Amino acid sequence: MSGAAVMAEEEARGIEGRAELVWLNDYACVLMSLPGAKLIIDPVGIRPDVVGAVDAVLITHEHYDHLDADLVASIQARSNCLVVADPTSSKLLSRYIPGDKLLTVTPGSQLTIGGARIYVEDCNHPPASTPVKFLVEASGIKVYHTADSLPFRDMARIGSAYRPNVVFCTVGIAPRTSPSTGAEIAKLIKPDVAIPYHTMSRADLERFCAILSKEAPDIRCVILEKGEVFTFP
Repeated sequence: MSGAAVMAEEEARGIEGRAELVWLNDYACVLMSLPGAKLIIDPVGIRPDVVGAVDAVLITHEHYDHLDADLVASIQARSNCLVVADPTSSKLLSRYIPGDKLLTVTPGSQLTIGGARIYVEDCNHPPASTPVKFLVEASGIKVYHTADSLPFRDMARIGSAYRPNVVFCTVGIAPRTSPSTGAEIAKLIKPDVAIPYHTMSRADLERFCAILSKEAPDIRCVILEKGEVFTFP
């Protein structure tokens, strides 16, 4: 394989022992390039060519800022990838995605896509019909995408059982969410790195980090610009 081909393969599937994470919009769209798998969660308001080839699209719930059925269909058609969605979103997507490429999941579901193991967890987001969260593990790296969830007690169990390395925490826009509720999520889960997202306000991101710096200084807070690549470790 040529050097260019190797680089292309590494970009598409992630590099062994390293995760590359990109926050792509004002909401919860995260592109994950992991060892053995490339995944996009909740793509909205972006161009399909920005995503490139992926192994799966993951959808947490049906709200406008998390599900764009036309965009999901476009990404799926380009990659011939799997689409994994909560029951409500799956029903809405059934007119857009081939049946053998659409997988409905509920809390407690587990699946393997390429080199990634995906755990589907409960989500405390009452306005949504059947919301879920995704914890993704590949080569020992664990990334927890908490969708629009408010903090709840079971997050402590998830943190203890899985010990996520990176957690994305909602800090705005969704009902009752704030930098304080996002920081509470991080304190319950106790990851190595906490990344605030789901806000249009830089002040929300900075307030989240200020709270963690004071109340949980062992957790590293990382503020991402849209499109910026965060590499772990």
